[in-house]
Amino acid sequence: MTNYNDLEVGYDVPAVPGMNEADIQTPCLVVDLDALERNIVKMGNYAKEMGVRHRIHGKMHKSVDIALLQEKLGDSCGVCCQKVSEAEVFARGGIKDVLVSNQVRDPAKIDRLARLPKLGARTIVCVDDIANVAELAAAVKKHDTQIECLVEIDCGAGRCGVQEGQPVVDIAKAIEATAGLTFSGIQAYQGAMQHMESYAGRKEKTDIAIGMVARTIEMLKAEGLECNIVGGGGTGSYYFEGASGVFNELQCGSYAFMDADYQRIHDENGKKISEFENSLFILTSVMSHTKADKAICDAGLKAQSVDSGLPYIFGRDDVEYIKCSDEHGVITDPTGALKVNEKLKLVPGHCDPTCNVHDYYVGVRNGKVETLWPVSARGKAY
Repeated sequence: MTNYNDLEVGYDVPAVPGMNEADIQTPCLVVDLDALERNIVKMGNYAKEMGVRHRIHGKMHKSVDIALLQEKLGDSCGVCCQKVSEAEVFARGGIKDVLVSNQVRDPAKIDRLARLPKLGARTIVCVDDIANVAELAAAVKKHDTQIECLVEIDCGAGRCGVQEGQPVVDIAKAIEATAGLTFSGIQAYQGAMQHMESYAGRKEKTDIAIGMVARTIEMLKAEGLECNIVGGGGTGSYYFEGASGVFNELQCGSYAFMDADYQRIHDENGKKISEFENSLFILTSVMSHTKADKAICDAGLKAQSVDSGLPYIFGRDDVEYIKCSDEHGVITDPTGALKVNEKLKLVPGHCDPTCNVHDYYVGVRNGKVETLWPVSARGKAY
């Protein structure tokens, strides 16, 4: 455990527990702990009400501490990761049920995956190629371990996954017939529609995916193959999969933090979704104001990802973040309201890649720094 008393604020870390929020060094990631906890509890309750499990997506925050908090407050059944290196971090951190919701094909990565159960974690991986079955089997035999496999269906994202029906059955039968491997179900995440603004549009895409999965499950049953896991669903669609009677595990990530892009999508009544609060912010400081109508802050491209658009300034409608370069952000300030060293909270456009460029989360409650969490799996992209 890190001894924060040995760390120097502004050199090693942006803040230490007990200090005032006003003294946090910028730019850095700040988490409103009350809002985060409310989000976690709310999603956990939604899952329980719908009668499904919730496997939280660790690739969003890459934090063991937050995953353990989600396990405690939201009763999550485990964690999703996209990379073997992420999975190793979460398993070493005490998460006992880890799904690599992606394909693993590189021999070195397969070898590491096969060693993951030795860290005490149930280990699950996605498969979309029958040739991968023999690769995985050789590795678990070498390490005397067991891996569970989900066959991934391409249900609309157009990335990984096989077509519904017989291709899934063929791979599932191969998995079940192979020593050291267990067929545990289906992975069916429709990622392409998560950020569609239209509720009806998202529902239409999800209904197609649900139909594909339901038909495939029936074909698997006819072969005597049962699905312990039927997983998918995200922050933009969990209510569809959760109520489908087909899916039994959700895989939501961004709900815990929320970002600007997810807040653009609409609910059933045509209003922007609001069931989850902003809990993650890029804290930034005004560093220059030589132009009367323009302020410059210290959060530029190196402090965030702008693939889903620029951040917006939380709680302010009199100023606007309009562009950025490597180290600087440009803010319109038509009335000259901002002062040098004034701090602002930015809501990032896309939380996942933004979190990956920071070392720490500064957890704040009631104006005080309560905790400092490392971004445990930062840079774990292999």
